[in-house]
Amino acid sequence: MPIPDLDNWFSYHAPTPEQLNHYNAIRAKARELADLFNEAVPDCADKTAAMRELRGTVMAMNLAVACNSAPTSAPASSA
Repeated sequence: MPIPDLDNWFSYHAPTPEQLNHYNAIRAKARELADLFNEAVPDCADKTAAMRELRGTVMAMNLAVACNSAPTSAPASSA
């Protein structure tokens, strides 16, 4: 694994206003889907698993926004 990838993945990325808009849009749409799942699917282990997967998907999408947007400044060094 290239060191720059690890540095990017394990650094804090302060969100820009544009990124915050993306995060909020992603969460809003995921919430709509979660509401649909909650209304249409009976409570069971599979529903719980699907909700966890949806939550994980939101987190992965937020990471994609954070780690792949053009940086406005260099990440702070932890050294």
